[in-house]
Amino acid sequence: MAAPGVAACGGSWFSALALGVTLLKCLLIPTYHSTDFEVHRNWLAITHSLPISQWYYEATSEWTLDYPPFFAWFEYALSHVAKYFDQEMLNIHNLNYSSSRTLLFQRFSVIFTDALFVYAVHECCKCIDGKKAGKELTEKPKFILSVLLLWNFGLLIVDHIHFQYNGFLFGLMLLSIARLFQKRHMEGALLFAVLLHFKHIYLYVAPAYGIYLLRSYCFTANKPDGSIRWNSFSFIRLISLGLIVFLVSALSLGPFLALNQLPQVLSRLFPFKRGLCHAYWAPNFWALYNALDKVLSVIGPRGFLRCLILCALSSFLFGWHVHEKAILLAVLPMSLLSVGKAGDASIFLILTTTGHYSLFPLLFTAPELPIKILLMLLFTIYSISSLKTLFR
Repeated sequence: MAAPGVAACGGSWFSALALGVTLLKCLLIPTYHSTDFEVHRNWLAITHSLPISQWYYEATSEWTLDYPPFFAWFEYALSHVAKYFDQEMLNIHNLNYSSSRTLLFQRFSVIFTDALFVYAVHECCKCIDGKKAGKELTEKPKFILSVLLLWNFGLLIVDHIHFQYNGFLFGLMLLSIARLFQKRHMEGALLFAVLLHFKHIYLYVAPAYGIYLLRSYCFTANKPDGSIRWNSFSFIRLISLGLIVFLVSALSLGPFLALNQLPQVLSRLFPFKRGLCHAYWAPNFWALYNALDKVLSVIGPRGFLRCLILCALSSFLFGWHVHEKAILLAVLPMSLLSVGKAGDASIFLILTTTGHYSLFPLLFTAPELPIKILLMLLFTIYSISSLKTLFR
């Protein structure tokens, strides 16, 4: 990937790609949706109808609020738009409530908040090295990366059929990655800290962020051979990073700390009684071990990206109760590496094909069978052909 000075992606073709995938998302509105649809409807009702002191205690539905506070506030903000569509969806006691207006609101809320993902992809394109750029637009790395991210098969079916808000969350992650590539370390750290308080599954890749920021931001100089100049360590920079984490955490958890409810919030986020302690401790241990091993041997933004992917795959392989959707935490960042080197492209094709196929059980109803097969075939064929052309 190139320095920040590299020219940004062309506006017209990028806008066309973004508009095209948005229209496809609109076509998927009537399709099957999972229980996550009711989960998020219930969270809309909880945050809209109850005071903050009851958000993490409410248990009328089995789908209790178990995401960090920033996501709860996100649902709260959406609920104030939802009331203009159908007030009944905001009634806590309307379990499994669904209406045409509720469906439209929730589907469009995912599509609308995907704007952050589109912007993040655009920023990532600015970091792409154009040395391999072909004469044709479709052979340019920026174009290929934009398609691989904006039209990602896994993200399409998980968010716009199955139903979730992963595009919005991955938008925060990709934007933080772009800022690190652009040497805007404080912004990257801030965005990732905010992301952790939206969804704590991103703790899996936190070791890569922590070690990379320590290595590339807190140490201000290297020796001629590229190794660390230990006396260049800046305590001021370390304190500034710590301050970011502290302030974001205080903003997120502070109100619940003031209400003496922090233990209750944490019990929802980390429900150890259900045996999930294995899911959080085992994978994070292995992710940390592997991240330390790799980061100490690889320097630079590309090394950071590799470590992030390694953390994601480690948590996916060694964690307990891992959901199929977690593979996207590795697939999407791998897209950034795939347009840089032929070896990475080969790994990406293996990872994305097997990873996307593993998502098939999420859509188990008959009407969606041809949709998921067609979308995956189109994405896979394009990935293979475009990357083969890029590195021929």
